[in-house]
Amino acid sequence: MFVACSTLCFARKPLDEALRQMLELEFQKVELAIHPDGPHLRLAEVTENPDAAIARIRQGPGLAIAALDVRLPPEEAQASSRSFAAIRRLAKGLMVSVITMPASPLGTPLADEQRRLRALVEEAGTDGLVIALETHSQTLTAHPATAVALCQAVPGLALTLDPSHYINGPHQNAPFDEVLPYVQNVHFRDTGRKPGEFQVRVGQGLVEYGRIINQLERFGYARALTVSILDQPDNPFDVELEVRKLKLLLESLI
Repeated sequence: MFVACSTLCFARKPLDEALRQMLELEFQKVELAIHPDGPHLRLAEVTENPDAAIARIRQGPGLAIAALDVRLPPEEAQASSRSFAAIRRLAKGLMVSVITMPASPLGTPLADEQRRLRALVEEAGTDGLVIALETHSQTLTAHPATAVALCQAVPGLALTLDPSHYINGPHQNAPFDEVLPYVQNVHFRDTGRKPGEFQVRVGQGLVEYGRIINQLERFGYARALTVSILDQPDNPFDVELEVRKLKLLLESLI
């Protein structure tokens, strides 16, 4: 295992500055967020010219890209879309193997989601890429049992574990160990159960970092533990300080 940093931790800085900030914090690997209205590398840029996006990242401070965190609009979240083809090209060019994506929203028929995901996983697999659904309180992965059912129905599908959504969402910190065999990426921040506690200072929440890491190790997990403290204007703490604290904590546990 290794500790990485999401570019969303420094979303209010230009991408080049954000990457330099991570380098100064002694990260060696980062997760690159690509969202339609994202603060750094926008989906439209990648779709229009993935090779230019690859060159832009390579011209940066030299940090390795551990994974991609991708958000596609519904009409583009299909295996045949131009945007998905560009994301695959970007991932191959950056030598990334894991692409984190959201599942469809709660209420989507499971059969429809399984068909969509089978096509995505099959198309990504031709390039040696893994699709990992983020565990999120507003999508079909909001409940561990459903997340596992999707993975079992779609061979090759993986999960990006974000325990915050199982603590501060409808699951309300009930056990979620059943998802661990399917995890291929992890997003960490500290989180409380009450409203307004999705992000709290490191040590003030309920995330059991050591237990999660130990359990992942039992299943042979050897990928990123990604610091994913979202850089928001209303954060009641210094993001850089919390990123540093969480990095040191995670490094002490592996």
